[in-house]
Amino acid sequence: MFDEDRFLNSSIKQLRPAHSVLLGGLTLALAGSPALAHHPFAMPEGGQITWLQGLLSGIGHPLLGPDHLLFLVAIALVSWERPRRWLLPMLALGLIGSGVAQVVPLSESLTPWAEAAVSLTLVLEGLVILGRLPLITLLPAIALHGYLLGGTIVGAEPTPLLAYGLGLLVAQGALLLAATSLSRELQGWLGERNRQLLAAVWIGIGSAFAWSILIP
Repeated sequence: MFDEDRFLNSSIKQLRPAHSVLLGGLTLALAGSPALAHHPFAMPEGGQITWLQGLLSGIGHPLLGPDHLLFLVAIALVSWERPRRWLLPMLALGLIGSGVAQVVPLSESLTPWAEAAVSLTLVLEGLVILGRLPLITLLPAIALHGYLLGGTIVGAEPTPLLAYGLGLLVAQGALLLAATSLSRELQGWLGERNRQLLAAVWIGIGSAFAWSILIP
C-alpha cells in the first residue's frame, strides 16, 4: 500500500542537503549582477594604486564578482576522476588569461559581449556537470574569466600589477583547491539528483546574467 507521508518525508530529506548550496547560489545571483565585480574599497581601475591595494584588489575581485565566484564554487560539482590533477592547469590558464589582457586589452565596445560570454560559462559549466560537455570545456572557460579579471587593472604600474596578479593567484588558488578537495565529499552529501538540480540552477543563473547584460 502506498504510504504518502513516508514518500513526502523521504523526498524532503533527499532535497534538504542542497538547500544551503542552492540558497547560497541564488543569494549571489540576486545580490547583484556581473557588473558588480569591481575592486574592493572603491579603488580606481588602473592608474596610481599601491602594492597593498593591488594585492587586496586581486584577492577580492574573484570573490566580489558573482559570475566568477559561482564558476569557481561549482567546480566542486563536476564529476572528476582525479580532481587535484586539474588544479594546476585551471589555475595556470586563469593566470595566462590575465596576462594576455595586459598585452591585448579588451576594447570598451566589446566589454558587454565579453561579460556576457563569462556569464555563459556558467551555462557551459552546468552542462559539464550534467555530462553533456567534456571536462576540458572548463579550461578555455577559466581562461576567459582570467582575461576579464586581468583587464580591470590594465595600465597600472608594474608593482601593483604584480601584486594584483599575486592576489588573483591566492584567491583563485584557494577556491580551486577547496573545490577540488571537497568535490567527492560534497557530491556524496548532495546526492546525484540534487547535483543535477544545482547544475540546472547554474545554467539558469548564467543565462539570466547574460540576458541582463545584453538586454538591459
